[in-house]
Amino acid sequence: MNKLIQEIIIYLIIALSSLFIMSYAVHMLVGGLVSKETEHLLMIVTCLIGVVAIGFMVWDVTQRRKGIK
Repeated sequence: MNKLIQEIIIYLIIALSSLFIMSYAVHMLVGGLVSKETEHLLMIVTCLIGVVAIGFMVWDVTQRRKGIK
């Protein structure tokens, strides 16, 4: 298998597991303290922030590999 494909698969697994852990952390912190709708909203907001952060990291890595940074 191509080395680039292997690297992309590893990054995807790490990104998905990170998003899962972030949403689970929100569940553990506020679960039972607020309504289910509020908990789900907080989980969605947390995951969106995580997606933006992961997207920035991907952009940074591609820029560094191109030699721009």
